[in-house]
Amino acid sequence: MKRLVVGRPFRSDSLGHTLLSKRIALPVFASDPLSSVAYATQEILLILTLGGLAYMHLTPYIAAGVVVLLAVVVLSYRQVVKAYPSGGGSYEVVSKNLGPFAGLVVAAALMVDYVMTVAVSVAAGVDNIISAIPELNAYRVAINVGFIVVLTAMNLRGVRESGRAFAIPTYAFIAGVYLMVALGLFRAVLGHPPVAESAHYGVRAEQVGLTTLALVLLILRAFSSGCTALTGVEAISNGVPAFRKPKALNAARTMTAMGILATTMFAGVTALALIAKTRVVENTCDLVGFQGDCTTEPQRTVIAQLAAAVFGNNSILFFFIQAATALILILAANTAYNGFPLLASILAQDRYLPRQLQNRGDRLAYSNGIILLAVVAGGLIYAFDGSVTRLIQLYIMGVFTSFTLCQAGMVRHWNTALRHADTAADRRKIKGARAVNAFGAVLTGLVLVVVMITKFTHGAYLVVIAIPVLCVVMQSIYRHYASVREELQVDADDEGTLPSRVHAVVLVSGWNKATQRAVLFARATKPHTLTALTVNISDSDTRALHREWENLDVDVPLKVVESPYREITRPVLQYLKRARQGPRDVVCVYIPETVVGRSWQNLLHNQSSLRLKARLLFEPDVMVTSVPYQLHTATHRDLTAAG
Repeated sequence: MKRLVVGRPFRSDSLGHTLLSKRIALPVFASDPLSSVAYATQEILLILTLGGLAYMHLTPYIAAGVVVLLAVVVLSYRQVVKAYPSGGGSYEVVSKNLGPFAGLVVAAALMVDYVMTVAVSVAAGVDNIISAIPELNAYRVAINVGFIVVLTAMNLRGVRESGRAFAIPTYAFIAGVYLMVALGLFRAVLGHPPVAESAHYGVRAEQVGLTTLALVLLILRAFSSGCTALTGVEAISNGVPAFRKPKALNAARTMTAMGILATTMFAGVTALALIAKTRVVENTCDLVGFQGDCTTEPQRTVIAQLAAAVFGNNSILFFFIQAATALILILAANTAYNGFPLLASILAQDRYLPRQLQNRGDRLAYSNGIILLAVVAGGLIYAFDGSVTRLIQLYIMGVFTSFTLCQAGMVRHWNTALRHADTAADRRKIKGARAVNAFGAVLTGLVLVVVMITKFTHGAYLVVIAIPVLCVVMQSIYRHYASVREELQVDADDEGTLPSRVHAVVLVSGWNKATQRAVLFARATKPHTLTALTVNISDSDTRALHREWENLDVDVPLKVVESPYREITRPVLQYLKRARQGPRDVVCVYIPETVVGRSWQNLLHNQSSLRLKARLLFEPDVMVTSVPYQLHTATHRDLTAAG
């Protein structure tokens, strides 16, 4: 089953063959910001309609602000890629320039953002599927979880293979959106603009007669929702090692292409939505004149309404746009599937996360990080019922935290570089780069404040809690690893101490081939003393064992310990504590185990020995040795596998 899902394993020296070209790297690392086109405009319109249709004229200005911000962030991260091509991205920049604690804050913020990327992207993709097939609304959560399972399986097969699979839907979405925008704008120029299906509806405003302060907050909230277009921009800076050589140059060019595509597509969709007079509300009951059951029938997404207006409802191109949009939104999670495991592996190398996260799987992907991301994102989908509107409130807090700290770190990086610049030309170049990052730090910092204020009570407080908690957890892991490393450190003049005596104890439940092998193996190690130990659970069984032991004339003494409460572990531990006769004595416990050929058969064997071994690990000066005896089913299985 594993080979069917994941495929054949790759050798470690095959890592170079998994590197990505620019055309494959774009869908792998940039699918998230590109897919944001499908819902960033919708989120702006959704917030502005809370005040009624009178405020829709503010949409172009808010969209322009998002475009400027996106351009600044892309330029800033191009410089990150060139200055830090090792793949640490924001975490490496901040750790080296602002200190380890600030680096942990960025790492925690990015991990939260990656998890939210998977949850929001998949949920938004399923929303578009439901827009085309409303009958699927009742199975929303199950469909979301199913897509997460598929994405996880694809990424476990490796970055390059998943990139090839995801390239066609990504480029299909780009082509579809450009075709829709071009045709819609062309019709508008000719005097026959497309009209959205919601254009003739009125909107029941939730906030009537806004004061100046309320209007400002509404605009800021709409802007912060539109800033979802920036999610995933930093993923390329984390994934530089996955590019072909020259890595930094190819990554920078891919980021430029991503920025151009994302800004033009977002601007085009926003302009077309305004021309088509698209109305978007959270609940169709707020649409005045809506025909249908507003309690159960969801409204179509902006992309769906525009595709229907431009190409015709239920036309081939309409379903093409819906299919491409759903796929790109779902595949946008692939950005996180590549960014999160890479970041987790770097944190694991720095001992801030469990070491298992730095290990590559059969296909040279960071399998443990991929599975961890899928489990957490799936849990969020289940907890929030797969609702984009509820999930998106937790979004972009983390990404703007990392944006702001990263740009501040780059300013310090350029200050250090400026002190070591040799020529006037180098100083001018560094000052220009510093100005870009300084502007980016100020701008993203302001947006972070706006996002925190406007989204805090709508769910962003959970992110504000999650980031410090993650920082505390990572610091605790680091302190644990540091204390273990210090405790295990061998001094140069410490040659160790040999045990004065080794007392061997073979645990016995009956006389059979497994027990015989354990006794013979223990004898072969030539301990100072050798004892067979059994626990008296049943008097009749113990007497039978004792008689058999004497009849066979086994030259190892059999010791019986009583267990009035039918326990095994406690009597054995008490005996082992008495077995040591000096401070340098060591007790070695030999446990015979039967090896079976079927996994389900393990439930029928060795359960007592497993519990006992787990407890003996905490006993000082006690060693544990398992002595396996393979049954014929295990031997047959090995021969079958070899054949």
